Amino acid sequence: MTDSPAPTSHRADPRLRLLGMLAAAAVLSLALAVLALRHQAALLAPHYAPETFFPDLSLKMRHVARIHIASRTNGAFDVTFVPDKGWVLPAMHDYPADFKQVRTLLVGLAGLETIQPETARAAWLHYLDLGEPAKGGKGVAISLLDEKGRTIAALVAGRTRNIGETDGAEGLFVRRPGSDQSWLVRSVFEPKSDPNGWLDKTLLSVDRSRIEETDVTPASGPAYAVRRDKPGDPDFKLVNMPKGRQLAYPDAPSDVAAAIVGFSFDKVAPASQFDFAGATRVTTKTFDGLEVTVAVIKQGEDYWAIVSAEALGGKTDARREADAIGRHGDGWAYRIPVYKGAQFMTTLENLLKPIEAKAHKAKRSP
Repeated sequence: MTDSPAPTSHRADPRLRLLGMLAAAAVLSLALAVLALRHQAALLAPHYAPETFFPDLSLKMRHVARIHIASRTNGAFDVTFVPDKGWVLPAMHDYPADFKQVRTLLVGLAGLETIQPETARAAWLHYLDLGEPAKGGKGVAISLLDEKGRTIAALVAGRTRNIGETDGAEGLFVRRPGSDQSWLVRSVFEPKSDPNGWLDKTLLSVDRSRIEETDVTPASGPAYAVRRDKPGDPDFKLVNMPKGRQLAYPDAPSDVAAAIVGFSFDKVAPASQFDFAGATRVTTKTFDGLEVTVAVIKQGEDYWAIVSAEALGGKTDARREADAIGRHGDGWAYRIPVYKGAQFMTTLENLLKPIEAKAHKAKRSP
């Protein structure tokens, strides 16, 4: 019996080895060609070096006396520095502006860094929301001026783009007024075009845990009070429950007591523009000696409030807090949210279950 020839090994066959070597060389050559093309494209592509959008602004910051902001939605307004008052909003009767917001804008503008140039075609600017607001465009125009009205820095801000940074910075499309050249810049601030967003909202902050008692004198109906004996008590109780009546729900007194918690507003006006003579008055007393009175009226669909405060028992911290509330609140009326206005104006009847009507049985004639 003749032995069959042993199968040929690929490794032993010189032809197959040669083919494998040629294939590997072809793959390597292709990879090198791709890398060479990429390298050549990188060499030929224009290089852009980021730069500060306002190079000298940080040196001129101390000269900024007015911030002018204009938008299609909210019109134009100023945030102005007044030596005796600080930063104020002239359109809001010189109500104090939020200094943190002022600082964020100024520092943010000084720190703008270009990422790359964008379109310079005027007809394309609206795609980036960079249209002039005075002409109906969606851009937000921001100008920094000195005390003589000279422009220190100005831009038109448009839409934002996610640039993948984790520190909160975003891409912002901007251009200089009078120029069609747009830029994508790295920004750490959001242009706020609503004047209400510039109001100083630090009027008062009273946590529920501090509240001991709240006394309510409604515009109509009997006065009443809700209280608790110590800070650890979770719920407030209605003082002097009317005979034969029950609470509308268990937490009703606590809701009244907490009306002052989270006090906020979205508009201010001189208190002299309103008549608070017949207002609902809500006086909140804290365990640590602060007493805050909020008078609330409803005008049309809006609720307006005035706020005053005093310290009880001569406690230093309470006096300091009351003085701060007075400095901010004296002479001002605040438009508060509808739900908060209704909470302040809760009447005693609102706290109680309705009186059930007694059924009268008709007498049948014999």
